[in-house]
Amino acid sequence: MRRISLARNDIPTSPAPGSSTLVARGVFARRGDATVLFDARLDVVAGEILALVGPNGAGKSTLLSVLSGDTSPSSGSVLLDGEPLNRFRPVDTARRRAVLPQQHGVGFAFTAEQIVRMGRAPWSGTSAAREDDIRVQSAMAACDVSEFTHRPFASLSGGEQARVALARVIAQDTATLLLDEPTAALDVGHQESVMAVVRSLAGAGRAVVVVLHDLGLAAAYADRVAVLDSGELVATGPPREVLTADRLTRVYGHPVDVFDHPDTGDQLVVPHRLKNPPAPN
Repeated sequence: MRRISLARNDIPTSPAPGSSTLVARGVFARRGDATVLFDARLDVVAGEILALVGPNGAGKSTLLSVLSGDTSPSSGSVLLDGEPLNRFRPVDTARRRAVLPQQHGVGFAFTAEQIVRMGRAPWSGTSAAREDDIRVQSAMAACDVSEFTHRPFASLSGGEQARVALARVIAQDTATLLLDEPTAALDVGHQESVMAVVRSLAGAGRAVVVVLHDLGLAAAYADRVAVLDSGELVATGPPREVLTADRLTRVYGHPVDVFDHPDTGDQLVVPHRLKNPPAPN
């Protein structure tokens, strides 16, 4: 397929609020002989956080990988800025979407700042390169990792590495961000601060897709939630419509309680726990 050829100094225009930056239609994906994603249909919208939730093996990371272009669908289509995703050159894709993977391994002794600065690579040779320093500094401050500027990345804890990796994605300064479990290795305080940063990015017009295991974070921060189960999208919509006790209990195979906080009225989603669970056999 002919790739879209864009000028070396091409800088994409910002999407209009409420417009779709990524669109998936009828997407299937396979892993070996097994189909792991079935007929996914999804819009990623500028100014919104879309949370992908579901049990282990439900297809969340696979769907994110298809949306990013890292995994080719076995059938169906993914459009980026209205064009087939696979027609963009890698550099032009990287100027439009940034990806945070689950794993953050680095094989060389880069410092935290050098890792974050890697996010600016797609803009080399463009007028946006003049913003490299300020973008790197701003992203590191937003993720609370400025104190690690000169520290070797490999010397940081798992949670610190995760925040540095997120700073790299933010420094890339794209209209669409695809984040695979950005809060997985973080303590409660940093989970909240990271999601607040993600919320501010969406508030500034970015389109954000985030894979979350914490249903409470999805309820608190997402504009829309997509629930996956065994490779199928079983529901998509606002958290209060989608995150119901019946649906989540069915999907997760474990009782889930959904209720409003008595003081703030915020939606809370927690696993149901017995006061006196039976002893194991």
